[in-house]
Amino acid sequence: MILLVYTSTADKDLVTRLGCPEYSYRFVIREFMPLLHEFGKVIDIADPEQEVDAIYASCVARAEPCLFLCFMPPGKTPLRLNCPTIPVFAWEYDNLPNEAFRGRPRNDWTRVLARLGNAITHSSFVAERTRAVLGPNFPIACIPAPLWDRMQRHHATHSGLRCLAFQGLAIDCSEVDLTPYRLSALKSIPSRDVPLPPGQADGPVTMQLEGVVYTAIFNPQDGRKNWRIMISAFCEALREREDATLLLKLTHRDANEVVPDLLQQIHQMGRLKCRVVLIHAYLSDEAYNDLIRCTTYALNTSHGEGQCLPLMEYMSSGKPAVAPRHTSMLDYIDDHCAFVVDSSEEIGCWPQDPRQVYRTLRQRIHYGSLVNAFRNSYHVAKHEPETYKNMSHSARQSLKRYCSMDVARSRFKQLLAGQCIGQAKQIA
Repeated sequence: MILLVYTSTADKDLVTRLGCPEYSYRFVIREFMPLLHEFGKVIDIADPEQEVDAIYASCVARAEPCLFLCFMPPGKTPLRLNCPTIPVFAWEYDNLPNEAFRGRPRNDWTRVLARLGNAITHSSFVAERTRAVLGPNFPIACIPAPLWDRMQRHHATHSGLRCLAFQGLAIDCSEVDLTPYRLSALKSIPSRDVPLPPGQADGPVTMQLEGVVYTAIFNPQDGRKNWRIMISAFCEALREREDATLLLKLTHRDANEVVPDLLQQIHQMGRLKCRVVLIHAYLSDEAYNDLIRCTTYALNTSHGEGQCLPLMEYMSSGKPAVAPRHTSMLDYIDDHCAFVVDSSEEIGCWPQDPRQVYRTLRQRIHYGSLVNAFRNSYHVAKHEPETYKNMSHSARQSLKRYCSMDVARSRFKQLLAGQCIGQAKQIA
């Protein structure tokens, strides 16, 4: 069998496209590759319009099944190909886009999915929302990125002084003057001209991380990530704790575009004994794995998640979470493996809709619940090692049920069975 895969960010361009639309789909493809190679020959496509049908025609000629997996939102999935096409997409809102805004019918995802006839998504939440519109029998498979097995070699418990070394930018907010980042100062300077703190530049960094470390990985320009409340609640909850660290690993190609806003939020919190660290770097595998080992808790405060690869990686490695239980996280977050942050529905917009009109629902994080989650998790890490150990085990087991290779293999095999039967009938 031939499996064609595509997303808009080429593997070689990933570093320079961090933060661009759909960049994270390249990470998803990377996780899917070992699974796909079990089922056939995988070809990474650069231009679907030019390549896919040519390969498909040669497969038909020799009676070999061929399938095109497009790791893109449905609205950007090619519709006029002869090759059977399956969109592989993430989503995190209460309903699918169902309007042809800007006069483009493909912006109505329900129409696109109905035409393609099947799909793969990463959470039961989205599968249920899709079937609610397209019918209970619509063939949409829930297959999260199968990363659990890969992360098992990083499972370990670390305590005491820990060291992280990498090439990039690191700002320890306890060691720099944040006064230039007060809101009134930033308003007087064009955003593109705001400098980073003096002496801060990309280079070799060696950082000591000790105590209780909360790590969040996100693109600050992604409005879903809700990072302002994350910073504010951490500082309020653990202001006086010198051994509490909030580490923000930023996934964006340009530090100057995102760091000043984060520093402004931290400055706004006033005097702090706790530590807030910003890292802007594309970490090597070794450095990224060291960061996981240095971390006490994985942190998420988003309005919605399509699956959240960093959270999945950390929890697969045995790191409990501080996170809400909504959207995709309904599949793997619970009180056994996380300090669950309360949330509730509020009106929202589809992010790709330029009208930004209210057409959907997202999740509002409850600030007081997040503050309490920080305080309770800190107490457990410091004073209840057995509870932490049990939560670590539960995190690994929860993610095993969600995103192990065994789970993905079974579901993908079932999906292919239907596809191959259909193609065999077509060829005959």
